[in-house]
Amino acid sequence: MTAISDRTAAGDAAVAPTGPLRWQDGHWGRGRLLPSPEEQPVAIVIDGMSQAVLMATPHDLRDFAVGFALTEGLIASLDEITGFEEMPVEVQGLPAVEARLWLKPGHAARLAERRRSMVGPVGCGLCGVDSIEAALPQILPVTSNWIMTAGDVGRAMAAMASGQVRRAETPAIHGAGFWDGETALVREDVGRHNALDKLSGALARQGIDATRGAIVMSSRLSVDLVQKAARIGAPILIGASAPTALALAWAEAAGMTLIARARADGFDLYTHPGRIPGSPQD
Repeated sequence: MTAISDRTAAGDAAVAPTGPLRWQDGHWGRGRLLPSPEEQPVAIVIDGMSQAVLMATPHDLRDFAVGFALTEGLIASLDEITGFEEMPVEVQGLPAVEARLWLKPGHAARLAERRRSMVGPVGCGLCGVDSIEAALPQILPVTSNWIMTAGDVGRAMAAMASGQVRRAETPAIHGAGFWDGETALVREDVGRHNALDKLSGALARQGIDATRGAIVMSSRLSVDLVQKAARIGAPILIGASAPTALALAWAEAAGMTLIARARADGFDLYTHPGRIPGSPQD
C-alpha cells in the first residue's frame, strides 16, 4: 500500500510544475496541466446484496444506483424502491462507496439472477456477467414515435457538451444527455456506461419520460449502451463516435434509431430513419 502511495505522489510531483509532454504538429512540447477526474470503487448494493462493483466518479450516486437497477433489469420501476443510503468505506487504505438501495418486500427475486460481484475496469458495461444469456438478454422493442429533425442532432450534441461542467475542468470524462427537443439533462462519469446509468436514474427520479426524447452520448456506441437505452424506452440513441456491429444489429432488431459520428455539421444515420423526417429512407 505504501509503495502505491509513494508512486502516485512521485508521479503527481513530476507532472505538476509544467504539465505533460505533448506531440503536436510534428513537435514536442508541454500540454496544459489539467485536473484528473476522481475515481473510486462504487458498490451497487440492493437489499444488502452486492450487485456490481464499478470504478466510477463518486458523484450523483443515488442517480447511479437507481439508473443501474433500472437499466440492468433489477427493478421495473421507481416505486419498487423504499430507500437509499450512501456509505463511505475504506478498502486497503483507499476510499470507496457503497450505494445502497432498499426495495419493497417481494421485489428482490431478480437479484439472485443478475448478481454481479467482480470489480471491472472503468465503466465496464458487462463486467461480472457470468453467461452469454445474461450478456445478451431478450431484445426489448422500442415503440415510441418521437421524432427529431436532422438539424436537431447537432443541437442535441451541442446541448449535451455544454452541460458537461466537469469536462470543462478535465477532458477525461464522458457525458450522457437526454434531449427533449429544447434542452438537455446531462450526467457525467469517467465511464460511459456509468454516465448513462446516472442519466437514467435522474430521468426516473425527476419523472421525465425517456420515450419522448433522444439519448446523446459523448462516446462510441456499444451493444450494452443500446440495451440500456432500450430498457428505458429511448427511441433515438446518438453517439459522438462509431458504433459496434452488434450495437447496430441490436438497434435494428429493437426498433431504435441509431446515429453515430455526430458533429455540429453532420452525422451517420444507421437504423430506423423514419424518426428523422426528410431522411432518404423516411
